[in-house]
Amino acid sequence: MTSKPILRVLEGEAVWPPPVWLMRQAGRYLPEYRAIKDSSGGFIARCTTPDLATEITLQPVRRFAMDAAILFSDILILPWALGQDVAFKDGHGPVLTPIRTEADLAALSFARAVDAVAPVMETVRRVRAALPEACTLIGFAGAPFTVACYMIEGGGSRDFAETKRMAFGAPALFARLMDVLVQSTITYLSAQIEAGAETVMLFDTWAGLLSPLQFRLHVVEPARLIVEALNARHPGVKVIGFPRLAGMYAGFYAEQTGVDCVALDTGTDPAQAAARLPDSVAVQGNLDPIALLTGGAALRAETLSILDALAGRPHIFNLGHGILPQTDPDHVAELVEFLRSR
Repeated sequence: MTSKPILRVLEGEAVWPPPVWLMRQAGRYLPEYRAIKDSSGGFIARCTTPDLATEITLQPVRRFAMDAAILFSDILILPWALGQDVAFKDGHGPVLTPIRTEADLAALSFARAVDAVAPVMETVRRVRAALPEACTLIGFAGAPFTVACYMIEGGGSRDFAETKRMAFGAPALFARLMDVLVQSTITYLSAQIEAGAETVMLFDTWAGLLSPLQFRLHVVEPARLIVEALNARHPGVKVIGFPRLAGMYAGFYAEQTGVDCVALDTGTDPAQAAARLPDSVAVQGNLDPIALLTGGAALRAETLSILDALAGRPHIFNLGHGILPQTDPDHVAELVEFLRSR
């Protein structure tokens, strides 16, 4: 039996108090990250420079003794690696040259992607070697639908209308893009595991935008294929799925995809979600990032509510979405201390 609390939960053990890590725990709210940001190149350079990415990944582990480190990277590193033009602009977010035609899709290169992400794998190796014995290294990728949203829209969107228009109106083209993303995601996550990631997470941030039929086709089925392939290549390595805004479909997602843990978004009632999940599936989440931003009594009350709802269940404590950049690091320390005092 492993001594790592995160892996024990993923094996089905109800560890108490639950282990904790936070989505986007490595990054913009930490002064030590901002010091690196101000003296380094752009965001992609930070993600693909092993010295920088290793240091950034380790910062929250050193400061808060988190139970897991998550690789400092981004879900859009994969389309960048495939050859799509991707830039990150402060105050605006990601900007991509949209994929809208067969020619756009044909310009993507799987061979290029393998070479482009080699520095990321070096970061994984370095982080794994530097972590405390009880700390788990989490690798990750964006799920195909969410990554396709950004690739087709050319950035963020309120409703990702162009993406849904392609899925409805040009289903063959959309299916080919999704197949590229499924296969490249399998290769990307497999490489992270081979480099030292002990578990991996699949982020489907925009899963909840879809109709029930489209959810089955473009969220559930791609995740099932990815989990199935990873299980075949790396038996025993667990997969965490995050079908954000899936709501009542979280149980269906877990049953059909084969993930070992479902991460819940802030708006999901953890007790009701847990009741719909198979007993063998762990739960991750789901503190509101605004509660963490606020701190104090509100933070403690929300934390206790989640702990009570998931008591006796395999549970990894986390946020329901990424940590906000204006969060005071002292509030993160407060949360970790409060959890470990239970």
